[in-house]
Amino acid sequence: MLSTFRIFAAQTNKNMKKNIMTIGIASAMMMPFSACQQAQRENPLLAESQLPYGAPDFSKIETTDYMPAFEAAIQQKRENIQKIVDCQDSATFENTILPYEDSGRLLDRVSRVFFAIVEADKTPEISEIEKKVTPMLTDLDNEIMFNKPLFERIRQVYDKQHDALQGEDQKLTEEIYKEFVRKGALLPDDKMARMKQINKRISDLQTEWGDLLPDATNDAVVWVELAEDLSGLSEADIAQCMKDAEGRGKKAPYAIVITNTTQQPLLASLDNRELRKKVYEASIHRADGTGKYNTFPLVCEIAKLRAEQAELMGYPNYAAYSLEKTMAKTPENVYAFLKNLISQYVSKADAETKAIEDFARKSAGPDFQLQPYDRFYYSAKMKKELLNVSDDEVKPYFNVDSVLINGVFYAANRAYGLTFKERSDIPLYHPDMKAFEVIDKDGKTKALFYTDYFRRPTKRGGAWMDGFQKQSRQWNQLPIIFNVCNNAKAPEGKPSLLTWDEVTTMFHEFGHALHGILSDCQYNTLSGTSVARDFVEMPSQFNESFASIPEVFDHYARHCETGEPMPADLKERMLKSINFQTAYALGENLAATCVDLAWHMLTSREVPTSEQAVVFETEALRQVGLLNEQIPPRYHTSYFNHVFGGGYAAGYYSYLWTEVLAVNIADVFAQRGALKPETGQDFCDKILSRGNTGDLMQMFTDFTGMQQPDASSLLKARGL
Repeated sequence: MLSTFRIFAAQTNKNMKKNIMTIGIASAMMMPFSACQQAQRENPLLAESQLPYGAPDFSKIETTDYMPAFEAAIQQKRENIQKIVDCQDSATFENTILPYEDSGRLLDRVSRVFFAIVEADKTPEISEIEKKVTPMLTDLDNEIMFNKPLFERIRQVYDKQHDALQGEDQKLTEEIYKEFVRKGALLPDDKMARMKQINKRISDLQTEWGDLLPDATNDAVVWVELAEDLSGLSEADIAQCMKDAEGRGKKAPYAIVITNTTQQPLLASLDNRELRKKVYEASIHRADGTGKYNTFPLVCEIAKLRAEQAELMGYPNYAAYSLEKTMAKTPENVYAFLKNLISQYVSKADAETKAIEDFARKSAGPDFQLQPYDRFYYSAKMKKELLNVSDDEVKPYFNVDSVLINGVFYAANRAYGLTFKERSDIPLYHPDMKAFEVIDKDGKTKALFYTDYFRRPTKRGGAWMDGFQKQSRQWNQLPIIFNVCNNAKAPEGKPSLLTWDEVTTMFHEFGHALHGILSDCQYNTLSGTSVARDFVEMPSQFNESFASIPEVFDHYARHCETGEPMPADLKERMLKSINFQTAYALGENLAATCVDLAWHMLTSREVPTSEQAVVFETEALRQVGLLNEQIPPRYHTSYFNHVFGGGYAAGYYSYLWTEVLAVNIADVFAQRGALKPETGQDFCDKILSRGNTGDLMQMFTDFTGMQQPDASSLLKARGL
């Protein structure tokens, strides 16, 4: 997924010029010596980086630098906006739109560095700064979006010059104008004042969510006293449980850490049924109020405020308001898409559940009742018996370093002509990170790419892509992109091994990275992944297809000790197992999608209280035929970070929507030659390089030749 880098920050951080804070000598002389040193020190966030390509210099950046950097960058943006307003000449693209695009460059740089740390290494000090910075950015966004003289100049350009402008100039004007309109620039004063209040309150609530949910997830850890209770886990998994216990205060010798999704990967191996139940319940109840944490008050207030936002803008609900700017356009179109999938899915899901329960009864007895915490366990055993393959058997062939270098990078080299050179001279924000220079087929540097693959208590759950810097010809700026995951890190001297799901996650996130790396746009606002939610997940989902292409697979799937490729027989069994019992994966996604939509189809008066939230979710799933104890939502409401902490509100359907696009594109690659440079170049030219500079459906058509996506290919691709 994309980073949950704050939406309001992205909107206010356009383009700012260099600004270096200085403090007068007289003031410095009155300070203690240490304070004087700090005053004379140049803030590295405000100075142009001296590192290659403008990389942030984490060897110089200190926590205390962020607040003064934000203050200076916000002030600079205010001054730049005021210059546009004060201009006495008639509004034009050159004196209004371009200066607006350039007005927040410094703020963009500061925000991107800071919020990357918020997501990946959130210390208590960083958390406190976030609480102060968030309302500052919200106030700035309100101030700009409801600046009537500024909007009037933008509207003049849109009304008088839009049709005469061409290419990216026209698209930039359109995007900026529509952003103001969608934020409420045309509202009467009373509604505008209320919209400002709502924006600020939602911002505060999402900051609170960003603190509460990671704490809840960390607190949900399951402590284990005896090694025998971990029977079924591999030596590496047990070692990781020991390491996790040590990193969390060692209340017991072993700790099972809760991941961000409902189901927990270790449940596929744990023999102890009571412990499986304990882990599963810790997951689903992490933030629903049964323990010390409860996100439901935040959820309900956010949902109510979003509904009110939509009503102020003249829409019946937030889903209708949000979806207007997507490929799907309306909730009705999304529901039509989902209902088609659900109708084909339900019978397959029921058959899959019955098959697992029947299998379990062969060993657990004829009266055994399959529970959701049993499903992964018996499904894994069934797969082992039927296909003779297990995670423990294949994980030694999925060393994280080999997957990255010999898989992810190798595929990018074959398809797009990219090579990757590790840079040990670029400072990083954590020792687990690595940095790579990305070089194109002509020997020119395209980007810097960072990896941060291992979990730690200060990192939020999940996996994502973002950038310290976006590509922009206007700013003469190369992209600086990073991928973050939450893989288990092996003890010192041991290889860190992955499951197949974690392998495909690395390929997925790198698909987002390629969207940023291969961008070739004039303007920062339009470049890279700045596209609709139901398009942005397409390059990442498509990139997963490279993981199983035989040439790529054989190149990275090598034994961590011997370096030998995976034996042909094991490879055949393993690849065949990818689509083993895939109804679960589709069902959990469908359920989460419908939960998201249910919350955002409500009017402000219909939003339930926090005490009613669980019942509301249950009824929402029942109404669409997805209330299934065996296949719960991938995220229950109380820990649905995409929707209540990130930018996917009324948009989680995009994972399924874009999977259709991705499957269609993978079919085209297969027909033309998946690793042929000509195919990759065509995809780059028509989609990856273009950002949000054109109509997204037309981009899809230009590459595939299809006028509309073919949804029928989705179930086939999933083996259903």
